[in-house]
Amino acid sequence: MSEKIILDQQFEYLSQQSQGWPSEVNEFENCMFSNCNFKEADFSTLKFYECRFENCDLSLAKVEQTIFQQVQFEGCKLSGVLFDSCHPFALEISFADSKLDHSSFYALKMSKANFLNCSLRGVDFTGAQLKDARFTGSDLWEAKFDHTLLQKADFSGAIHYQINPEQNQIKGAVFSRDGLEGLLSIYQIKIVS
Repeated sequence: MSEKIILDQQFEYLSQQSQGWPSEVNEFENCMFSNCNFKEADFSTLKFYECRFENCDLSLAKVEQTIFQQVQFEGCKLSGVLFDSCHPFALEISFADSKLDHSSFYALKMSKANFLNCSLRGVDFTGAQLKDARFTGSDLWEAKFDHTLLQKADFSGAIHYQINPEQNQIKGAVFSRDGLEGLLSIYQIKIVS
């Protein structure tokens, strides 16, 4: 099967079912997707290099063996996306002001990943390698960290996280004073101000 590539294009107000969707294409390079509805879309085996998604809905999108390299999501809905099914080679994605509730990054290697001002409620980070990742200003209510590498990760301004320091590697990580309860809750102690 030959590769069909789209370079340097902008797509607006598009869905995978609409006439403007390039259905025969399997690779996108340096493309911009804005205000697109990709809810429950099937992106399996597609390749995205240096692409940007703005204000798009990708909730429950299928990303089986999808390649994401240097891809940015800003102001997007990505709830329920199983990123752990992506192609792991050179995976590099960043998120800002996005909603990723109940998504999964299970066992992924994502050093220096950005999750800036995101809703990460119920997200599974079990076994993920997130060294130098940034969770600044994000809501991590019921996010699961278990045997997760979080060395030098930045949780400043993050809220609602619960991270067991005995089951996760947090050496050099940054936490706000307000968030210390999320590190100490396993010890069932009371913190007063």
